Amino acid sequence: MSFADLPELTATELSHLIGSRKVSCREVMQASLARIEALNPRFNAIVSLREPEALLAEAGERDAELARGERRGWMHGFPLAVKDLSHAAGLPTSMGSPLSPRTPARTDSLHVARMRESGAIVIGKTNTPEFGLGSNTYNTVFGITRNAYAPDRSAGGSSGGAAVALALGMLPVADGSDMMGSLRNPAAFNNVIGMRPSRGRVPGDPEQELFFQQLGTEGPMARNVEDTARLLAVQAGFDTRVPLSSPQALPAPDALRLDDNVEGLRVGWLGGIWPDLPLAPGIRELGERALDTFRAIGCEVEPCTLDVPREHNWNAWLRLRQLLVGGKLGAYLSDPKLFAQLKPEAQWEIEQSRHLDAASLYQASLYRSNVYRAFVKLFERFDFVLAPSAQVFPFDAELHWPAEVAGVPSDTYHRWMEIVTPFTLAGLPTLNVRAGFGEGGLPMGLQLAGPIHADLGVLRLGNVYERACGWGKQRPPVLA
Repeated sequence: MSFADLPELTATELSHLIGSRKVSCREVMQASLARIEALNPRFNAIVSLREPEALLAEAGERDAELARGERRGWMHGFPLAVKDLSHAAGLPTSMGSPLSPRTPARTDSLHVARMRESGAIVIGKTNTPEFGLGSNTYNTVFGITRNAYAPDRSAGGSSGGAAVALALGMLPVADGSDMMGSLRNPAAFNNVIGMRPSRGRVPGDPEQELFFQQLGTEGPMARNVEDTARLLAVQAGFDTRVPLSSPQALPAPDALRLDDNVEGLRVGWLGGIWPDLPLAPGIRELGERALDTFRAIGCEVEPCTLDVPREHNWNAWLRLRQLLVGGKLGAYLSDPKLFAQLKPEAQWEIEQSRHLDAASLYQASLYRSNVYRAFVKLFERFDFVLAPSAQVFPFDAELHWPAEVAGVPSDTYHRWMEIVTPFTLAGLPTLNVRAGFGEGGLPMGLQLAGPIHADLGVLRLGNVYERACGWGKQRPPVLA
């Protein structure tokens, strides 16, 4: 196997070759750094990259461990760049903001610690929008991350750096986080896989507020479903410090198997979810063509609707997100000089949060409860449901956000991602799978969702669909 082939391997293949000592951790690190050196200046996916000499030395230590018969886990020797909203000890957590301290983090975030315990070597961070706000990865600290398939287009976000690094072979797997599609939208925009796990599957930060932070979650990204599942198995697991984390255990990464018979599974096609939700031309058509693949693998597919008013879903989303963002960033409001340095979208969220009252938040929580109940009703008829992962194709990277969708003006900076919000509100396991390519060769994905805690079922169906659809074979032009 040539040195240049290593970044093209799946993470599962790489883990096996490293564990059997057919490939060294140092060789894997060298290949990853070479790919980063060649492509990152153009695409800007990875930031805060550590010195190569230190990384190669750490890879050499992993090789020495293997020589002694010591393997830390499935990720032994994997180069890992952590999304720049999470802490990785020894590296600054910029969150894409000039207001964040530049001092290195002293400890890892919980999911990062688990990946490091599994043998990963943290090489740097992946770029993200300021404080993760907005599904377009740009900031004033590191600049714009560019789409792997069309560098003039958006990489999506907020896990845009992670998705691009994966698509271009800089990393074997990547972590991300998702409140408003941030594991789904950038995966769709860059033709990779991203999964928002069930609420509580991957515990959040034990040092943060523990009971209201239910919209956002960390999760896995990869170039195929199998690798995504194995990374989820590394990240997941109950932690007593996080009371809402799931007690359900997943199989160990090396033991996880996704082979399954999907014959007869019932899949509901939600389309645009609501009849008046705008979709860019071509997105619905790609999704409907993908339904033929689901039928070909033995699924029964029917159109369906989510029985909850669109305005109730959006009201719940706005108020609960404002509560969480305003709670985290509201202190900036007391200092006009600092507040003025925030991106306008962050300022808007904070200002809106000042107008919330108990009655409006309680009503938002009731609306959210109705969204969940509507999905429960759907899952009485269907095993899984499908919808597009975004309402637009990757747009001009220089735009902050789309001003309109299919001729309908956007009244907020995130209205163009409304299609992901019901899955977030319901806390469902939701996997972005590939839908194909639209006009101009721009990628798009589908949200494949199942009942709460049915993460493995979603992954199994996604894995069978992936093998049948073939879209993973279409590589970015720069690698063709």
